[in-house]
Amino acid sequence: MLAVLADNLALAALGLSIEAAIGYPPRLFAAIGHPVTWIGALIAALDRSLNHDGAPPLLRRLAGVVAILLVVAIAFAIGWLLQAACLALPFGIVPLAVLTSSLYAQRSLYSHVKDVAEELDRSLERGRASVAKIVGRDVSRLNEAGVSRAAIESLAENFSDGVIGPALATILFGLPGVLIYKASNTADSMIGHRTMRHEAFGWASARLDDLLNLPAARLSAALIATGAAMTGASPRAAVSTCLRDSRAHTSPNAGWPEAAMAGALDLRLGGPRAYGAHEVHGAWLGSGRTAATPADIRRALRIFSCAAATAICAFAGAALMMLSN
Repeated sequence: MLAVLADNLALAALGLSIEAAIGYPPRLFAAIGHPVTWIGALIAALDRSLNHDGAPPLLRRLAGVVAILLVVAIAFAIGWLLQAACLALPFGIVPLAVLTSSLYAQRSLYSHVKDVAEELDRSLERGRASVAKIVGRDVSRLNEAGVSRAAIESLAENFSDGVIGPALATILFGLPGVLIYKASNTADSMIGHRTMRHEAFGWASARLDDLLNLPAARLSAALIATGAAMTGASPRAAVSTCLRDSRAHTSPNAGWPEAAMAGALDLRLGGPRAYGAHEVHGAWLGSGRTAATPADIRRALRIFSCAAATAICAFAGAALMMLSN
């Protein structure tokens, strides 16, 4: 059991390192897509076939349970087969780590958020267009501070969802685990919203995603505090703001890394925002400035980079210690 855990720690560290170095090649995406797009296509097909308008809410909820169970079962089966095939090869951890790296998002997340800062330097409209690629809210009414806060919030939340969550799933269950995690996360983003169509059907997907992200969100907040200490920001404020404000967020998980980042940067994040015609009166996280700037985005990126590097080093160090005993 300990040997498997050590191997999975090494797999997570190697996969994260590969993804940080090369990401997911655009040409490969253009040629075959991405595992998340394939998972999304399956979820969309199940939504069309199982989520019938006019059906009673209970039946739609049961159909949603069936849908997420099917998605998870398929993800597990594919992950198990691919992992077994890789490990049958000499130095099989290398191709396995390459496959696993495709399910992490630190390089793409950094690149997208960095683009927001650069485009916002050029003009507000270009900043809005750039941040619209990574957030679902209505960006047409955002000023420079609103665009900057949206980018920082997305960076903090997706550090948990796109980096630490998948890494922890890898450590616990290898490639099958990270595929299940990404399947759950994708299902939540597609059908987990409280809309008329998906409130019942997406209930199981949303609850599973909440459960799987509980440890990742809290570890992400701790890593953000560590990154703050490494970059001259405030780790003490990151921790205190997280402990004070994280539970005010509507999500049981997203508030942890967002509040930690708000405290580290002496900002207020969250607050009211619009999704089309739907207004969300979110709580403010942090007690600092609301007037965030592109410079704050860059400070957040430095914290993110140090936090991700800390995670990689910690996973690799733990693997080496366990393998040497």
